[in-house]
Amino acid sequence: MKQIEVSRATMGRIPTYLKYLKATNHYTENISATALAKKLGLGEVQVRKDLAAVSGAGRPKTGYKISELITALDKFLEYDEKSKVVIVGAGKLGRALLDYGGFKDYGLDIMAAFDINVRDAEYSNSGKPIYSMDLFDSFCKSNNVKIGVIAVPAESAQEVCDRCVKNGVRAIWCFAPCTLCVPPEIPVQYENMGLSLAYLNKKI
Repeated sequence: MKQIEVSRATMGRIPTYLKYLKATNHYTENISATALAKKLGLGEVQVRKDLAAVSGAGRPKTGYKISELITALDKFLEYDEKSKVVIVGAGKLGRALLDYGGFKDYGLDIMAAFDINVRDAEYSNSGKPIYSMDLFDSFCKSNNVKIGVIAVPAESAQEVCDRCVKNGVRAIWCFAPCTLCVPPEIPVQYENMGLSLAYLNKKI
């Protein structure tokens, strides 16, 4: 897992900085946090804190060397070696996650989905494979899968979680409405979409 601890909000902005730095023709070797903030419509203090957390402080008057900043952001997002991810549960939610292209912006490679109702290999709309759970163990081990996404009903989530951990998965993203029992070294991120929608409903 990543060694640098940053807030979720900062994590969400890092790809924005990286895309701008890579896609823009810069006429100098350096860029300041002030200039970057202005170009992206963000607060200067916010940008300065984000970059300091990931790559250290910029140099006085000259700011950041663009090539070095790109390297630091790439390294933070693990673009040198994307973290490999699998999804368990190939219903509508699982397939939507499988086909979502935005994960690559965060250094993630969604490799495949698995489902107990699949026998022969199938393919999603974007061409990603969907395999039988019979192949799950060998796939995880041979591909060094780091993250498991659980998109199955709550009653099956713990069994899937246990199987992920058994096969070397080091982090879990859980969409099932439940609380998982995991070893202390395995981080779990829960997504309760019903709760999120109910929260928004209270805000209107």
